Amino acid sequence: MQTYTAVVERCPDTGLYVGYIPGFPGAHSQGETLEELNINLKEVIGMLLDEGPPTFVGEYVGTQTVIVT
Repeated sequence: MQTYTAVVERCPDTGLYVGYIPGFPGAHSQGETLEELNINLKEVIGMLLDEGPPTFVGEYVGTQTVIVT
């Protein structure tokens, strides 16, 4: 079992949830619900892993709050 962290946003134009795994090329998808997005991401990641172990192009560090006054 492997665990990945997805960044999820809602597209203002379509209303769809859009998610991607930072640094994992090709690991992105969308869905009408968060559940559908999760299922779609699992499917995409599974297909990518079938091609071999991923080569990450970056490292997810986290989020940061920026206060502008």
